[in-house]
This record gives sequence, C-alpha cells and structure tokens, in this order.
Amino acid sequence: MNRLRVTPGPVLALTAIWLTTRALMLWLLAHNSARLLGGGSVSREVWRLYVHWYGVLAHGSFPVHDTLWQYPPGAGAVLLAPGLLPGLTYFQAFVALTLAADALTAAALLRAGTRPGRSQLGAAVWTGGLPLLLHLPLARYDLQVTALAVLSLLAVARSPRAGGVFGALGALVKVWPALVLLGVPRGRPARTAWAWAAAASAACLVPLALLLDHPLSFLREQGGRGVQIESLGGTALNLARHAGWPGRSRYRYGAIELVGPHVQAVATASLALTALCLGLLVLWRVRARHWSEATPYDAALSAVLLFTVTSRVISPQYMIWLIGLAAVCLTSRRTSQRPVAVLILAAAAVSTVAYPMYYQEVVHGTWAGCLLMLVRNGLLTAAAVLSFARLWRAARPASGKAGPPMEPRPGPHRLPERALSVS
Repeated sequence: MNRLRVTPGPVLALTAIWLTTRALMLWLLAHNSARLLGGGSVSREVWRLYVHWYGVLAHGSFPVHDTLWQYPPGAGAVLLAPGLLPGLTYFQAFVALTLAADALTAAALLRAGTRPGRSQLGAAVWTGGLPLLLHLPLARYDLQVTALAVLSLLAVARSPRAGGVFGALGALVKVWPALVLLGVPRGRPARTAWAWAAAASAACLVPLALLLDHPLSFLREQGGRGVQIESLGGTALNLARHAGWPGRSRYRYGAIELVGPHVQAVATASLALTALCLGLLVLWRVRARHWSEATPYDAALSAVLLFTVTSRVISPQYMIWLIGLAAVCLTSRRTSQRPVAVLILAAAAVSTVAYPMYYQEVVHGTWAGCLLMLVRNGLLTAAAVLSFARLWRAARPASGKAGPPMEPRPGPHRLPERALSVS
C-alpha cells in the first residue's frame, strides 16, 4: 500500500521552478563581478579563502593562528569534500556539491509534504525563497549545514536516532544545528535523539582529531569576534555615527566590524541577550504541556531566530538557515509559524539589497545603508518575537481544552502516545 499521496502536478511544477531558478543563480555566480552583484566579493570566499583552508587541511592540520578560522572540526570535512571530485577545479566542485545539497533539501521537503496531512508549501518556500539571496547560497557552505538541519528535523519524528545523528553532524560543521533538537518531545524520544547525537559527535570527532592536528583551534578565534556591522548592535552604532560617535568600520575576523568607544559594551549586551534567550527557551521547554507534529519544527525556527538576532554577527548567509527552517515548519499544516515565514522571506529580500548590491552604503554607514539594516534587522526581530510568542501559546493550550493531538504515524517508529501530550 502506498503511504504517500503524490500529486504529479505540483511536483513537476516545483521541479521546473527549481531547475529554472538554480540555472539563474549559476548565471549570476558566473557574472558576479558586476558591481550590483558584489564586484566578485561573493565568489571570492570560495576561490580564495576556502581554497586556502583546503590546502592547510590537506596537509594534516586545521588552520591554526588564523583569525578567520572560527568553525568546528566538521567544517574541515565539508571543505575537503570538493577535492574528491575529479576533473573539476575546487570552485566548480564546491558549487556542484552545494547544488547537490540544495537538491537533496528540496527533495526531502517535497517528500515530507506529500504525506497525509502535510503540505508542499515547505518545498515551495525553499525552492522559491532561496533565490531571493541571488547567488550567495552557492558560494557559502551554510547550505550544506542547513541541509543537515532540515534532514534532522524531518527524520526525528519517525526516527529520533536518525534525527539525533543528522543534528550532531550539522552541529559539528557549524554549531547552530544543535538547536534543532530543542523541541523533541520529552521522555524517550528526547533521550534517544540526544544520546545518538552525542554518540555521533564522538564517532566523528575522534577520527578528525586523529587525522588532523589542532581540532580545537577555532575556539580561540571565535571568542575574539567583535560587533559586525550588520548585527543589531552594529546597526545601532552605525546610527550613532550620525550623532557624533567617533567609531569606524574595520575588516576583522573575516567580517566588517565596528571599532571605537562603547563597542565592547554593545558586544557584552549582545551576549547577555543571547543568554536571556537561552533561558526563555529552557523555560518554554520546562513549562510546555502539548506537543504536536509541528512543535519540533517550530521550536527549532524560534530558537535559531532568537540566537540570530541577539548575535554579534548577522551575516547574509544566516538567512539560508532561516529559510530552510521556515520551509520545514510549513511542511506541517499544524505549524504556528506561517506569518514568521513571511517575515523571514521579506528579510531575505532586503538582505540581498544590503549585500551584495549596496554593501558599501552599509559599510560607510550612510543613511541609505542604515535604513537597509534597520528594515532587515527590524523584520528579523519582529520574526523572532512573534515566533517565540506563537510557540509559547501553541505549547500551552487554553485551560480545559486539549490541544490537537499529533496524527498517528505508520510504521515501527511511531512515537509513543505519552510523548504527544505531556502533563
């Protein structure tokens, strides 16, 4: 018996849209030397920085004393992977693997949307939302990380083990996918997911540490980061320049940061806000009384949004994460995050205007640059607040009213009923 209700019309339409938009993104990448496309800055990260790191990694060591290397050991495996494709330059191989991860993500979302009670809107958001960032997603390894996070969320309901493994792999590459396991229902599903995540992390870290020297070198450089010009704090400081603040922008730690009086105070405030958000998320998990099939998805999006907007760094590629998580939420008809997804897509479009199109305006802190950042970061802040508020309400149904139960899932990996409504 076929468990999936496949409607060929939407599938063919989304496939055609994916092929068309990705061809356009490749064309933009090939012509990215145009001023409005960043003057070559988008692709430069791959053919200059990633290639350099590939050479260091290929010689048996993680980059050490390199202020730009701020990533966990799993990132080394991703950056070494293009070397496995014969007959291609590093840049070509990297883009090919990135497109493969993109296609895998779209296929997983599409398959999830064809199940009974699900929606193909998630696949549509990923397919049509990612090109809002133009060619940027093809020249950053954040797409591969997002693919692992998406696979973790889509797998965790049917198999907490697989969900934990994919989440761990993502966290080993760029930390934040560890948050996708936040919403796994309490009890056996959560214990299983986190136990397998821990086991997968150890199983991957040990060989990486044996094969490559200095696996923890990234910790020293990560701690030295300041306030990036595109963060909430950076936007406030950029506005302060028009009121006489004497600070300036400078390239540090792989990004344009602001230096001058009170920058350290702004950085400390950002860290304090991140800690506060962590406390709110823990409080939500402790007090939540109802889980639906969408709760793990909604919790993941809310957590990553909160950590993003309070970060000292909000790079344009962070929007890839948010589009991917929003797409997962929209595969479920029970999600509480539909208006949040709209805000994220709007923020992605504005982010593209800021970078790469008018990045110099942002760097120099002109009124136009400040306005772009105010709009982009305002949309993200509104999305984060709305996301957490809706997550909180969805997990605490009104007194005397039971929330909608999670739909039963066929097969041997069905979650136990006690995991669906926790008292």
